[in-house]
This record gives sequence, C-alpha cells and structure tokens, in this order.
Amino acid sequence: MKVVAERAADEAVRGLYAAQWVPMVRLATMLLRDQSRAEDIVQEAFIGLHRRWDSVDEGSPTAYLRRSVVNGVRSAQRHDVVVHRHLRAEASDPTVATTTPGADTLAITRSRHDQLLAALDSLPERQREVLTLRYWNDLTETEIADALGISQGSVKTHAHRALAALAARREELT
Repeated sequence: MKVVAERAADEAVRGLYAAQWVPMVRLATMLLRDQSRAEDIVQEAFIGLHRRWDSVDEGSPTAYLRRSVVNGVRSAQRHDVVVHRHLRAEASDPTVATTTPGADTLAITRSRHDQLLAALDSLPERQREVLTLRYWNDLTETEIADALGISQGSVKTHAHRALAALAARREELT
C-alpha cells in the first residue's frame, strides 16, 4: 500500500513539476534577482512538497508550492542580510584583506540598471512581492493573500501603495 501511495505522489509531483517549474522559477527570480539561486529554491520547494505530499490539501498543491517558494526566497534574503552585515564589518576592519567582486557579481550589478527593476527594488518587500505575484504570476488577490499569509485587504493596500509609488517615480523620471 505504501509503494502505491509513493508512486501516486511521484506521478502527481512529476506533473506539477512539468506545469509549474518555469512559473515558480520566474517568481523566485523576480523576488530574488538571481536565477541560479531561484532555481535552487524552487527545487527545494518541490522536494519538500514530495516529502509532505500526504499532508498537502488535494486542492492546493500549487498554492503550497508557491508559499514554499516565497518562504524560501525570504530565507535567502535574510541570509543575504547577515552575509552583507558580516562583509561590511570585514571591510571596515583594516586587518582583513579585501577581495574584488567576481564577474558574475558585476554582471548582476549591471543588469540592475534597468529602470523597471530599479523602481521595483525601491519598493518595500511586501509591495514588491504583491506586484510580482499579481502581474508576473497572474494570481488573484485570494491566491496572493494565501501565498504571503496576509489578508486580501492587505493585498489590495500593498498593491495600491506600490502602484502609486511607481507612478510617482515615473513622474520624477519624465
């Protein structure tokens, strides 16, 4: 019986993987701005989904997966904050040798000059998440609220504020 359940989980996750891999990587990339790390986060989310397949509500494996991806991105961002804090401390210590950034760091930095990404980066994290889920992943307010663990009213508020901030920024640039 256990073997049958494992095969069913394998097939279900395989189908979900085929349908959701690209959208989930896009979501994570838009939030994290690093496709390689985004792919790792999505892969971990699929592994977690497979492990917990029996406990995931039948109607919402995609929502569960999306939530896992968003949480994985948040964890990566928290880790980045700690790393940057540590690097700043090292940079201010004259006894520590400094290193030059790698080519990949320079390429990522150059790509951030795009105006849209710069404008999105200027938004608070929650507003950026809401806009990404709404316009990049075409999610409804209900799905966004579920993915972020907030109310639908908060989704509306964050979206409204983010769009107002982007409009103001556009006015400044013109």
